[in-house]
Amino acid sequence: MAALSRRSGILRDVSDHLAPPTSALVAGRTADPASRPVSAALADAPVVAHVLRGGFVESVHHGTAVVTAPDGSVELEIGDSSGPVFPRSSSKPLQGLAMVRSGLATDGRLLALACASHSGEDFHVEAAREILAGAGLTETALQNTPDYPYDEAARIAWISSGRPKQSIVQNCSGKHASMLATCVVNGWDLASYRDPQHPLQQAVLETVRELTGAEPSAVAVDGCGAPIHAVPLRALALSFGRLAAATDGAEAKVAQAIRDHPEYLGGTSRDVTALIRGVDGLVAKDGAEAVYAVGLRDGRGIALKVADGSSRARSVLLAAVMRRIGVGDEEILATLERQPVLGHGQPVGAVVAVGV
Repeated sequence: MAALSRRSGILRDVSDHLAPPTSALVAGRTADPASRPVSAALADAPVVAHVLRGGFVESVHHGTAVVTAPDGSVELEIGDSSGPVFPRSSSKPLQGLAMVRSGLATDGRLLALACASHSGEDFHVEAAREILAGAGLTETALQNTPDYPYDEAARIAWISSGRPKQSIVQNCSGKHASMLATCVVNGWDLASYRDPQHPLQQAVLETVRELTGAEPSAVAVDGCGAPIHAVPLRALALSFGRLAAATDGAEAKVAQAIRDHPEYLGGTSRDVTALIRGVDGLVAKDGAEAVYAVGLRDGRGIALKVADGSSRARSVLLAAVMRRIGVGDEEILATLERQPVLGHGQPVGAVVAVGV
């Protein structure tokens, strides 16, 4: 496989970081499961969390985590962070940055929503509609996957009212509304805005390349229908450090919107919202399949991936890494660590970090 990093050399050849070795990433099923490449971030992931029930280790989670310095060097590594992963929704601040660079005039809470995996609360839905209306569009233009609200109370209320799954309440509607608005500004085709070859998605790809310093080793369809790019875990950390350290330009605009309006990035009861509020200058974004990315104002970045995709260990691992490097007070760390194991509806154990 050709060289993958055009700028920093973070990942020169993906075949060196996959097990078993292969010259290409495989999409879908293959005749021989052993021939499917597995990123070192998964295959070589150590145990990072125990699931305790009554003091007994019931299950374990493997994972990889990394802390990068502003220059991209690795300050702390658990597992092999050179392996590529799909950042999933942790990519959204980079996607939002690409939109701003392409002329999207949104700022403040609406820009935070452009970078969001929102909970589908009323204020999220109204803000997504506001973005669409500002571009002269309606909900019918959205192509993100219809769903119910992510927030439990909002979901129950929505279903109880007899309403079906809709794109406007799905957690990516702010991103998709903003993608459409960016297309309107540039006169780009609306119907094909999710196509990887569309000018919008090419702008996203170039921003991912620039901020991560790596050439994506795979492109696939994310849960919402937009393209998603696989990059080394350490490259994801680097990109968030760069975003958080920015003092001017589009990068600083995106970072400040996230800091000022974390409830629009996540929701009123989300750990990512509490994290951004709890640590000055921090930007963060959680992602599906147990990814978390964090940028600190001093330019350091943190990224992690729980190998089995279980979200219950994600914030616990992040808290352990933050403790290790001395970031965050006890209140916010305790919030991230709060993952009780229930028995008959009562806490009988917890998910706890190990080996960090």
